[in-house]
Amino acid sequence: MIELELKHAALLREAQSRALPGIDTMRLCFQILALASTIDRACAQRLAPHGLSESKFVLLFLLRSEPNGLPPHELAHRAGVTRATITGLLDGLERDGLVTRNPDSVDRRKLIIALTEAGKVLAGDLFEEHTRWIASLFQDLDAPARQTLSTLLQRAWPEDAA
Repeated sequence: MIELELKHAALLREAQSRALPGIDTMRLCFQILALASTIDRACAQRLAPHGLSESKFVLLFLLRSEPNGLPPHELAHRAGVTRATITGLLDGLERDGLVTRNPDSVDRRKLIIALTEAGKVLAGDLFEEHTRWIASLFQDLDAPARQTLSTLLQRAWPEDAA
């Protein structure tokens, strides 16, 4: 049985007490949210021993595929974070010896972010480990069940979601 977050359980109880329609679909939505939260927490726990958040991990693997590095604004764009956020993430990664900030060879006013050797090793090892873990999450579902789940999730996707 999926354990709902307390706030969601409270919302369901209130909806039930008012005899509102759609309780079953509300419960299903809250179950999906609970699953996503559980996966998110497990991800954070797996990365924490390496001193990484999911955002820092994403930056490492993005930089791993760019041997010449990337400017901070491009890294922010690819990671889907703001320029302000990227600065803080890069500060932490630089402090931990995983990235360097280097002047651009063409325009010295610009910076290029690159992995250090330690960053390359960590990014390589963790990417493969993390990929295997993510792939294992739904390993008990056969291919038709995974396709059905994917189709159902697509059908449930909100029309007004950007």
